[in-house]
Amino acid sequence: MHAVLTAGLLLSGGLLTSGAAAQRDKAPELAYSLTEGQNLNAFVRNGKVAAHLLLRNGSEPRILVAFPAGNSGVGLWFEPLPRAAAWRLDQSPRPRSLTDGKGRPLHGIETIATIDAPRLALKQAVLSNVRFLRDYQASGRFLSELATSARIEGNRILYARDRIDGAPGYRLELEVLGGRIADRAILAGADGRIRLRIVAATGDTPLTGLSKAELLNAHAAADPAARNALAFLSYREKFLAGSWRFDTYFGRDTLMSVRLLMPALRGAAVEAGLGAVLARLNPGGEVAHEEGLAEFALIDHARHNQPGDAAATLDYGMIDDDYMLGPVAAEYLLGHASPAAARVFLSSRIPSEARPGAADLAGALLVRNLGFAIDQAERFARDPRWQNLIGIHQGRMTGQWRDSEEGIGRGRYPYDVNAVLVPAALEAAGRLLRAGLLDSYLAPAERAAFGRATAMAATWRRAAPDLFAVEIPAPRAAAQVGDYAARVGVPAGPALAALGGQSLRYHAIALDDQGKPVPIINSDEGFALLFGHPDPADLQAYVGALARPFPAGLMTAIGMLAANPALAAREVQNRFTPAAYHGAVVWSWQQALFAAGLARQLGRTDLPPATRAVLEDMQTKLWRAIQATRATQSSELWSWAFEKGRYKAVAFGAGKSDVDESNAAQLWSTVYLAVRPPKAADGKRKR
Repeated sequence: MHAVLTAGLLLSGGLLTSGAAAQRDKAPELAYSLTEGQNLNAFVRNGKVAAHLLLRNGSEPRILVAFPAGNSGVGLWFEPLPRAAAWRLDQSPRPRSLTDGKGRPLHGIETIATIDAPRLALKQAVLSNVRFLRDYQASGRFLSELATSARIEGNRILYARDRIDGAPGYRLELEVLGGRIADRAILAGADGRIRLRIVAATGDTPLTGLSKAELLNAHAAADPAARNALAFLSYREKFLAGSWRFDTYFGRDTLMSVRLLMPALRGAAVEAGLGAVLARLNPGGEVAHEEGLAEFALIDHARHNQPGDAAATLDYGMIDDDYMLGPVAAEYLLGHASPAAARVFLSSRIPSEARPGAADLAGALLVRNLGFAIDQAERFARDPRWQNLIGIHQGRMTGQWRDSEEGIGRGRYPYDVNAVLVPAALEAAGRLLRAGLLDSYLAPAERAAFGRATAMAATWRRAAPDLFAVEIPAPRAAAQVGDYAARVGVPAGPALAALGGQSLRYHAIALDDQGKPVPIINSDEGFALLFGHPDPADLQAYVGALARPFPAGLMTAIGMLAANPALAAREVQNRFTPAAYHGAVVWSWQQALFAAGLARQLGRTDLPPATRAVLEDMQTKLWRAIQATRATQSSELWSWAFEKGRYKAVAFGAGKSDVDESNAAQLWSTVYLAVRPPKAADGKRKR
């Protein structure tokens, strides 16, 4: 067996590095697998190797391996099959280090898998940055400079290429162990199966993993799936948003995950997350949304005639993350870290990813971001009209977490940003100023501006939410809910009964360019619960509205939906389906956000019994739905079907009409390690 393996690697122009053979029988530091929908996923991390193997079942099989190193990946798509086929993992992925034809190191995996297909015809291989693999998966197109031809010798198929700048690149090798190769296709053996040894590797720079022991404290839940996903996505350099499609830094994902996980994270892990965000601020103080790495960065720089070679490209197109950093940092510095630890962190030097070679003190960077928030909020604080709200950037249709083009219903001014996150950022600036933590980093003019922040926050809290308020009279609400229920094939009775002849009040998902509410019931009330101080009457009305059964509210037996377009126009309903990325689907982290927010609000002492009853009712319904779908919690999102009188969870991406597929490991879906069910009177967790 060893001779065969060595021969396979010799074909690819490389050899196992010294010590690799000795590692073969040593268990990696992290290894696990799971099947979600039509995807068989296996993860492994050990030293310089971190990889996610995805084998796609069904009639359109593929092999894909994503690497956190450089957000790189290799993928091979096969021609459609006449019938669905299923993969079986015969040997879990093992870490492998090898050298390319020039003697340079590559790091990856070796695995053995079988598929019950009579024939796999080679369609297309893409070896590059994962963003280009995503593009090919979505559109069937890729850049011509990334083209890689198959090299076929005997029972082996090799795809290999250097990075476009000549640096060590990418490799995918298949050795047919059961079956044979003929006419650019792999044919099954006598048993009707194809058995393959798969070797995949990347030459991009490895990341330094945070171990589970470095990540979590004693308060973290004993949830192996979530612990595994978090460990795979956590590195000293940064947290990754999700695998396979987002194996890189995303500002919003990092901040929301750190905030929700904070009770279960060790201080070093929180500081790694905050430090990664601070390192990517632009000179104006905006938070970077996403980074482009390695080959993507090379191509992006060349397209725009920019210098920089492989230096990361940073996207500042989102607006919500700019106002998350302050509240999340304040929660850690004032609520979790000791005063001494807070000062040490703020005085630490953060190497800049936005300006390679530069470094700044964490405290100065935080002041830069909070100063940006104060500047942006000034106009509305002086004159609280909708025209002075903060809108997504001109020429874009995305700007906050619902970052598909239909995510906020073609609105311009998002509810979560304006009603919640901006005032939360202003409050954070005021709190940190009063605590004296920013004294060493503030210039006199900045100190004066920070001194106004608390009063500005009060204006935003008072005036902004009402601009998004929608109230639909009872007869019209009932008619629209009934019509929509018939359209999507769900029962209207429970929803209409919950309306009870009352008008329907909720906060619109956004305002459009004319300041009119976009009438989509949505889950973004969770931000107000976690970061805000809603009036008890508002809590009762707005949480109560969302607690109703879909399609009057958001609740189903398999989760709280992220959006409900029942009250919108027909063309909007057609865009917000259970197949849309931010449509009538369930996002795991949004449920966690809502659950954490409910717990925070129920900790108040000023709530009347009627308000508390509404919150507790929603908490019970929400946790019942969360626990009904525990198997999918670490996934990014899921869809649903209504069959035989009940809702059924469906993996997003499993349906042909789904716009994309879900990540099997999603950073902000691991937050249930800290977001826990409420305790009953006997101290046990409610089930």
